[in-house]
Amino acid sequence: MENLALIESFSDFKDDKLIDRVTLMAILEDVLRSALKKKYGDDDNFDIIINPDKGDLEIWRNRIVVADGEVEDPNQEIELSEAQKIEPDFEVGEDVAEEVKLHQLGRRSILALKQNLISKIHEHDNTNIYKQFKELEGEIYSAEVHHIRHRAIILLDDEGNEIILPKDKQIPSDFFRKGENVRGVIESVELKGSKPAIIMSRTSPLFLEKLFEQEIPEVFDGLITVRSVVRIPGEKAKVAVDSYDDRVDPVGACVGVKGSRIHGIVRELGNENIDVINYTNNIQLFITRALSPARVTSLKLDEENMRAEVLLKPEEVSKAIGRGGHNIRLAGKLTGYEIDVFREGAEEDVELREFSDEIDEWIIQEFSKAGLDTAKSILEQDINDLVKRTDLEEETISEVIRILKEEFED
Repeated sequence: MENLALIESFSDFKDDKLIDRVTLMAILEDVLRSALKKKYGDDDNFDIIINPDKGDLEIWRNRIVVADGEVEDPNQEIELSEAQKIEPDFEVGEDVAEEVKLHQLGRRSILALKQNLISKIHEHDNTNIYKQFKELEGEIYSAEVHHIRHRAIILLDDEGNEIILPKDKQIPSDFFRKGENVRGVIESVELKGSKPAIIMSRTSPLFLEKLFEQEIPEVFDGLITVRSVVRIPGEKAKVAVDSYDDRVDPVGACVGVKGSRIHGIVRELGNENIDVINYTNNIQLFITRALSPARVTSLKLDEENMRAEVLLKPEEVSKAIGRGGHNIRLAGKLTGYEIDVFREGAEEDVELREFSDEIDEWIIQEFSKAGLDTAKSILEQDINDLVKRTDLEEETISEVIRILKEEFED
């Protein structure tokens, strides 16, 4: 009866964890042999027969019959008189097979056996999950928000597997509610102890690349190749695309009519501004395209030091730099070159409003109230005079001067 109960409890595990029968039997035998080894010192002379369909579990100990008083190893040998109690016609030198009942292992051993079995099944389950998700590294995955914590969101997939979306892997504008479905890329899978830690990311450049594969048929089919992706998550991204078929316009195919194709990707990324550009091996042309939407007047390369000096018209400078310097920073990452921007006619003055992408509007207005409308009009002043002439803090004025010197005096 106890054997049947044991088998039934193991069958419950099989149903819950979806472990195949062969594996379950192997785990059960392994656990039983550990228990036998602990009690008898060795398990080599034991046969274990398991029939899960009938709930049958048999353990047989094989020993050699020796003369009374000559037993050296009680686990391997049995006295003749004891053997004859099992079967009267046994003789010295013969093999005796004796069934061992579970209760003979002792109550504590049986409890330990059950706990060991549970542990082994969980370990097997975790190993399978680890292998499953290790193969999914770098792929898009979807799961449901189960629990929201301060530093991470805990997701559960359809099979109940736990996936972690850390705060620093979330797009700044991300806001999720319990039960909501979330997409991201499986960034890493590690075993912490015996439990797999599955980390999802929505900030990885690979997530954007995989979204292109998922949403744009030509990329999925291989007609268009995503050559490089750089991102400032939630703000701006640049994607270089290429096609080996001259009949295919890679940028046009990715963006679609009036942005129809890329709109879903932009929405998924919290309205991240995505520039799609044509990849080229011509590095000068590539840098020029990477600085879009700015129009470059001329470009000088220092290939040895991986630097590029770009000359632009004054009205194009703020476009090249972009809000918060995002555009020029991403262009540098995309091309691998450090890009220095120079204005045409740098000796001329520049309207302060041309720096509106880097200097807040209210600061520009404060300078304007003091009659300071151009870069030179500010740079020619002493910082103490500027503090007196405006309602601005010295720290704010110092930051403005730094921006103007970097972008104007160069």
